[in-house]
Amino acid sequence: MKSVARFWKDEQGVTSLEYGLIAAAICTAIVAVMAQLSGGLTTVFTRIAGNLK
Repeated sequence: MKSVARFWKDEQGVTSLEYGLIAAAICTAIVAVMAQLSGGLTTVFTRIAGNLK
């Protein structure tokens, strides 16, 4: 019973798991923002290329 209680109180791997979840959330947010911006950026670069011709 003591080994189960000791295992339950052990928080050694929790920090790395939290950092992994935060990194995954940040990556998801970056992908979502880039997906929204990609159409606008394509339009801008197309206009710039057209003006340079």
